[in-house]
Amino acid sequence: MKYFFWILLLFVPGALWAQTGAVITGMLHHQGQAVPHATIRASASSQTETVTSGTDGRFQLISLPSGKLWLKISAIGFRQKDTTLELHSDTMLAIALEPDTPGMQDVVVSGTLKTVSRQSSPVPVEVYTSGYFKANPTPSLFDALQHINGVRPQLNCNICNTGDIHINGLEGPYTLVLIDGMPIVSGLSTVYGLCGIPQSLIERVEIVKGPASTLYGSEAVGGLVNIITHKPGNTPALAADVFATSWRELNADIASSFNAGKRAQGMAGINYFNYSTPVDHNHDGFTDATLQNRFSAFTKWEISRPAQRLFSMAGRYVQEYRWGGEMRWNKTFRGGDSIYGESIDTRRWELFGTYELPLPEKIQLWFSANGHNQSSAYGSIPFNAQQYIGFLQLTWNKILHRHDITSGAALRYTGYDDNTPATPLQPEQTWLPGVFAQDEITLNKNNKLLAGIRLDHNSRHGSILTPRINYKWNAPNNNNILRLSIGNGYRIAQVFTEDHAALTGARDVIFEEALQPETSWNGNVNFVTRIVTSRSRFIGLDASAFYTRFTNKIIADYDSNPNQILYRNLDGYAISRGISLNIDLAPVSGLKILAGATYMDVYSVNGNIKTRQLFTEKFTGVWNIGYQLPKWGFSIDYTGNIYSPMRLPLLNASDPRAPFSPWWSLQNIQLTQKTNRGFEIYGGVKNLLNFTPGKGNPFLIARAHDPFDKQVLFDGNGQALATPDNPYGLTFDPSYVYAPNQGIRGFLGIRWRMNRNINNRYTGPR
Repeated sequence: MKYFFWILLLFVPGALWAQTGAVITGMLHHQGQAVPHATIRASASSQTETVTSGTDGRFQLISLPSGKLWLKISAIGFRQKDTTLELHSDTMLAIALEPDTPGMQDVVVSGTLKTVSRQSSPVPVEVYTSGYFKANPTPSLFDALQHINGVRPQLNCNICNTGDIHINGLEGPYTLVLIDGMPIVSGLSTVYGLCGIPQSLIERVEIVKGPASTLYGSEAVGGLVNIITHKPGNTPALAADVFATSWRELNADIASSFNAGKRAQGMAGINYFNYSTPVDHNHDGFTDATLQNRFSAFTKWEISRPAQRLFSMAGRYVQEYRWGGEMRWNKTFRGGDSIYGESIDTRRWELFGTYELPLPEKIQLWFSANGHNQSSAYGSIPFNAQQYIGFLQLTWNKILHRHDITSGAALRYTGYDDNTPATPLQPEQTWLPGVFAQDEITLNKNNKLLAGIRLDHNSRHGSILTPRINYKWNAPNNNNILRLSIGNGYRIAQVFTEDHAALTGARDVIFEEALQPETSWNGNVNFVTRIVTSRSRFIGLDASAFYTRFTNKIIADYDSNPNQILYRNLDGYAISRGISLNIDLAPVSGLKILAGATYMDVYSVNGNIKTRQLFTEKFTGVWNIGYQLPKWGFSIDYTGNIYSPMRLPLLNASDPRAPFSPWWSLQNIQLTQKTNRGFEIYGGVKNLLNFTPGKGNPFLIARAHDPFDKQVLFDGNGQALATPDNPYGLTFDPSYVYAPNQGIRGFLGIRWRMNRNINNRYTGPR
C-alpha cells in the first residue's frame, strides 16, 4: 500500500492551465522535408508551454500572452534552435532546422559549470545520450556504463555484488558521480547507491576523464560521471519501459510529465527491480548473483520565471534489500555463524536543485542534501551506518570582452557514523568550505585558454590547493579540435565506505598510520576530428593520451597477512598512463558503428619495487553496432566489450587460484520493432558467449565450504596453517572477483510513450 500512495503522490498531475491569448501555428522543416517529433518550448514572462511537432512537422501553441516570447526547439539529429519574437496577434511560422554534425554540437556542462556546445568546451567531455544505452537495456546506471570506452563497472565481491566505477584504470573512489551537477553519490552510496539510478530517467551522461577537483573538489581525482536527468518539458506525458530476463529478473520504469498551474512543469518516475531466484551454476554452494528487491522514485520540477531565470528542483528516494550467500541462507540466519550470508538493507533520499538569483548578474545557487541509512550483516559481522551530506554552492558568471569568468564558493558538510573502529567514540563530522575561480580566454577565433584554481579547507586535514589549465585549438576548423590539459586533484579517503573488503569481516582492518589526503597531477592530450562525406555520412575519431602521477596514494595491502588488510599512505608514487581511441562511423545508410579501445599501464612504486595495480586490465575494448530499417520500424543492435587479464588478490603463495584473470568478453544482441502507435517491442540475448569466471577457475571463493573459518588452524602470528583439510593454508575470502557470474540469458521488453498534442493534452493510444 505504501508504494501505491507513492505512485499517487507522484503521478496525479496538476490542473492544466488555459487562458485566452494569441496562437502560433508553425512548421518545422529541413530542405523541404518535415521534421517530426521535435520539442517546442515557448516561454513568456508569466508562463511556459511545451508541445511536440506531429509527423508532418506541424505544431501549434495556444493561449500565449502578448509581448516578448522565447522559443527553444530541439530535435534528434538537428542543432537546437533558439529564437525570440514579439507576439501581438496570431502568428504563422516556418522554421528551418540545421542538421547536427554528430557529437560536435552536443550540449555539455560538466567541464566548465556552464552550458556550452561540446566543440566549444576547452575541457574534453564525452557525451552519451539515452538512446545509446537502449542498445543494451539494463536495470541501473551501474550496468549501463559497461559499454563506454575507458569506463568499467567493477564488481568488488562475489557474494553481495557491490561495485564501483573505474575510469582509465583508477579505482572507484577516484570517480565522482554527479546527478544534474550535484555531488550526490559518494561515501556509502558509492558502494550501493549507484544501483538505484533508473536508466529511464537519464537524458544523457557526461564523462570527464582526468582530475576535476578544481571545480568539484575531493573525489574527482580520476574523473567524473555527470548524470543529466530529463527536463519536464522534454518528458512524454506518459512513458513505460518493462523488461524481464530468463533468469527471472524484472525491471519496470514508468515516467510522466505534467503542468501544475501556469508556471510549473513537473515530471515523475518510478523504477522497480526484482530478482528473487537463487542460482548456483558454478556449484560452489553460493548464489551466482545477488538477489535484489529495489524501489526508486524520482521527481523533478521547473518553475517559469521572468527573463528565463532558472529554478529547478529534484528529489529521489531509493529503498533496496539485497542478499547473497549460501543457497540455504534465509533471514533467520542473518548475523549468525551457521550459514553464511551477506544481507544489506538500504534506505536513501536525495534533494537537489538550482536557483538563479533575481539580479542583473548571472548568479546561481546550487543546493543538495542526501541521507543514506544502511543496516547490513556480513556473515556474523553487523555493519550499520548512517551518512548525511549537505552541499551549497554559489557561482557567478561574467563575460568581459574575451574573458569568460566563472567564480564561486562552496560548502560541503558530511556527517557519518557506524559501528566500526572508524567512529569509535562519536560520529565523524567534516566541513569542507572552498572557493574557486576560472577564466576562459578567447585568444582568437581558433584558440582558447582556460585557467582555474580552487582552495578548499578540510576541517580535519587543513587547506588544499588545486589548479588546472586547459588549451583548445581548432585546426583548421571546428571539425578538428586539439585539447591540452594539466590539472591537480586530491582525495580524502573513507576506507569503510569505499572498500567492501573492509566490511565483510573476512579480514581485520589495520591502520598503520594516520591517513593523509591523496594528491595527483594529470596531463591529457585529446584530438577530435569529424570527416563529413557525401550524403551526410561521416567518420569521427576521438583520441587521447593521459598520464597521472599520485603521491600519498592509499593502497590496501592484502598480501602481508591473509587475515588482515593494512592501510597506509604509499612511501613512493603511483602512475596511471595510457592511450584511448573512439571511432564513430556511418558507412552506409542505416548502419552506425561506435567502437573504442584503451591501453593503460597502472602501477605503484614503493622502495624501487614496481607493483601492478589489482583489478586493472591493460587493454579494454567496447563496441556498439546498430542497423536500422526505418521503413519497417526495425533495428538490430550488437554490443560488447573485451578485457585483457588483470591481477587478482591471492591469500598466499600456495593459493591455487590463478594470479591473473583470462581474456574475457561480454557480448549482447537485441532486436527492436517499432509500431505506429508509440510501442517498441525489443528482445535478445545477453552474454552470447555464456562467459562466467567460474569456467576457467571454479573455486572463486576460497574455502566456500567453511565461510566462518571454523576448521582453519592458525599459528602464533595469525597465519593459516596447511593441514590435510586445508592443504593450501587458506581462509574464507570472497574478494577474488573480476566479472559477473551471470551466464547467457534471454530478455524481452516493451516500451511505450504518449506525447502531448498541440493543445498540451495527452495523445496516443486509447
